[in-house]
Parts: sequence; structure tokens; C-alpha cells
Amino acid sequence: EEQLEESGGGLVQAGGSLRLSCTASGFTFEDHTIGWFRQAPGKEREGLLCIRRADGSTYYVDSVKGRFTISSDDAKNTMYLQMNDLKSEDTAVYYCAAGFVYCGGRYGYGGFEYDYWGQGTQVTVSS
Repeated sequence: EEQLEESGGGLVQAGGSLRLSCTASGFTFEDHTIGWFRQAPGKEREGLLCIRRADGSTYYVDSVKGRFTISSDDAKNTMYLQMNDLKSEDTAVYYCAAGFVYCGGRYGYGGFEYDYWGQGTQVTVSS
């Protein structure tokens, strides 16, 4: 069974950093697009960034560009989201997703048509 599991969330002060992990089981990331999303209380889920492993294309929404970075460890079948200079408005549940969608350019973060979603991990930034 294909699954994604996020970890690494927690409470951090504004200006601090966190690294979220997204580990896949039942499939490998190598042919997929991986996206990161978040949902704050009372708000809709928003796409933040993606990477398409097939061609390395990436996309970062303006609000996280320069602060968030996606990386991978293929040996561990794990993707990471490094989040620096966190702000109170980054407080949300963060989700990773994987699927065969395009990333970047006119496709942005690839929409919501990903095949697999994690259960989410809470990130709380105190001001």
C-alpha cells in the first residue's frame, strides 16, 4: 500500500527553523512530483512548492520563496522541507503529496491532483 508520512512539526519561535520530513512507503519518489501544502485554521489548503523528479523543475509560491527549500534523500525514500525564518503566518498543518503532475511554469505547484497525501504535521510559530 502506497503511503506518505510527514514528521518534524512542532513549536518554534518566529525567526526560527524547522525541517519537515516526508517518507514514502510502497513506492519511490523518483518518478513523481512531490508537493508541499499547508492549511491554517479556517483557511483553505494552499500549495507552497513542488519538485518534479523527472526533470528537476521546481516551483515556490512567493510567500515562501527564499525561506523554504525542498530536498531529498533517495536512500531513505524521504523528501525534506527546510523552513527558515519562520513567521507566525506560517502556522498551519503541513502536508506532503506525491503524484504524476507537472510542476513549475504555468502549472505552478501542480494543483491538488496528487495521488498520495500524508496525514499532516502541525507547525506552530509563536511571535
